[in-house]
Amino acid sequence: MTGHRIFGVPFASIYPLYVTKAERKGHTAEEIDHVLSWLTGYDEAGLKRTLADEVTLEQFFADAPAMNPNAQLITGTICGVRVQEVEDPLMQKIRYMDLLVDEVARGKKMTSILRGS
Repeated sequence: MTGHRIFGVPFASIYPLYVTKAERKGHTAEEIDHVLSWLTGYDEAGLKRTLADEVTLEQFFADAPAMNPNAQLITGTICGVRVQEVEDPLMQKIRYMDLLVDEVARGKKMTSILRGS
């Protein structure tokens, strides 16, 4: 495997951290699922399947039914890095996902998180 170590991390190990982060701030797993579905095109069954199969983040995005064309509207900073400036396409998708989860946890309006969708 080439690239960053994060690419080989199972999505199933990241997902519960996202849910925990949202729940600590009074939000739900359903909200996380909603933004993940918006970003990747996975439906509920597809998300569950990726969790059960323990696919890597690289495979999670490679198999995504349809990345949302409005994902390019996602801007902001995650871990001190501006997501719109990330050069590696896979790392950018991971950062988009991180930023969306942060926005849910911060209580941002869903219409704003989904970039007006």
